[in-house]
Amino acid sequence: ATGNNGLSAYEIAKADGYTGTEEEWITSLKGDPGVKGDSGATGNNGLSAYEIAKAGGYTGTEEEWIASLKGDQGVKGDTGVAGTSCTAEEASDGVMITCTDGKLFKLKNGADGKDGKSFVDGWMVDSRDKQLYRVVTISEQTWMAENLNYADSVKTPSLLERSWCYNNTLDYCTMYGRLYTWAAAVDVCPPGWHLPDTTEWKTLFDAVGGKDIAGKMLKSQTGWNNNGNGTDDYGFSAFPAGSRSNGGDFGDEDDLARFWSATGRNSIVAYSMDLDYFIGRADLYISNKGIASSVRCLKD
Repeated sequence: ATGNNGLSAYEIAKADGYTGTEEEWITSLKGDPGVKGDSGATGNNGLSAYEIAKAGGYTGTEEEWIASLKGDQGVKGDTGVAGTSCTAEEASDGVMITCTDGKLFKLKNGADGKDGKSFVDGWMVDSRDKQLYRVVTISEQTWMAENLNYADSVKTPSLLERSWCYNNTLDYCTMYGRLYTWAAAVDVCPPGWHLPDTTEWKTLFDAVGGKDIAGKMLKSQTGWNNNGNGTDDYGFSAFPAGSRSNGGDFGDEDDLARFWSATGRNSIVAYSMDLDYFIGRADLYISNKGIASSVRCLKD
């Protein structure tokens, strides 16, 4: 059988004769406050670090001791990389620009009887790394007149690189820009610019006289093997930067300029615009997306 509930402590106290309320009974259980202890004696002040040093045998002044705590002067840092400078000389149809990084190009005057504008509109600054690029307007399109040289920091899921300097040598990046896989190229242009698709490349061909002579019109006046230089009539200045195979081999420096388009054909290949030293033609070809090629950005 279930037992009866027992009496509370207060009820037991009442049964023994306690006559106060429950609150009074609870209060009566509290002990009296303890006596406050005496205050401790005030301790002596400790020695300062300087006084401890003197106690340990240091004989100099406090100022000399503080000065002795300072570390040796650091080694002087390396001298920064020299910036690029350019000189300009008047030419018969514009201005010839020669730069200390090896770049050579002509700023051509606008064609008489046409729009009256210079082919070269000026410069743009990539807001991400503050690099400076020449800009050229050809017909209704405004292009970077130099290859992109932005150090892509995005890594693939397998942590593989997506861009390189030719032969892994920084000087090549300074002269020719970086080489990018297609996956990097499609999203590496700075804000306000984009990788051109095949339609936009064809528009450029038409603007310079058609693809049969576009190579001659767009190639730089120097740098191409076997006198395969162009006339660079529009200031596009395509240098033969070569490429990197998807196996990691670099090649075709001085022979080939290959620029990615934004138009892919399937998961393996995409279209590129190729210029060769031995022909004056420009055309679109199919290239493996793992090849690293140059990038020219087009203004939005």
